[in-house]
Amino acid sequence: MSAIRTRPKPDLVGCPCMGGTLEKLIQPAILAVLAEGPLHGYGLAERIAALPAFAGDRPDVSGIYRFLKAMDRKGLVESAWDLSESGPAKKTYRITTVGQQCLRLWTRTLQHHHQAITALLRTVRKAAKVPPPSGRASSTSPSPDHASHGARRGPG
Repeated sequence: MSAIRTRPKPDLVGCPCMGGTLEKLIQPAILAVLAEGPLHGYGLAERIAALPAFAGDRPDVSGIYRFLKAMDRKGLVESAWDLSESGPAKKTYRITTVGQQCLRLWTRTLQHHHQAITALLRTVRKAAKVPPPSGRASSTSPSPDHASHGARRGPG
């Protein structure tokens, strides 16, 4: 009597297919939030979590601080100690002129990626035999006004 062996289901928790590898989106998210005004790291993490791209998942605060430190070295943000609130001093970050330029470049980069992902999504859906969500077939196509702008690759 032989037993039929089945393959174990792969653990997809850490797999990129679960969408957990979008850390490169942290930089434009930080810049976009700081373009609205200065914030400290924890407040920045809270605001980023509220962005639709992060679906309420607050990024790791220590990771935010690592990005801020690297962005400060590159001149994209600058920091100052805020002593005005009661309690311990908080380091507050603001976007610089170079950071504003970088943010403008990110708009092109993200548009390029949006178009590339849209095309890849069509290919993957076809290969997986998954129809587009009902009523949303046209939402995966770049709008004509964006498709003709010749988005170029920026930082990243």
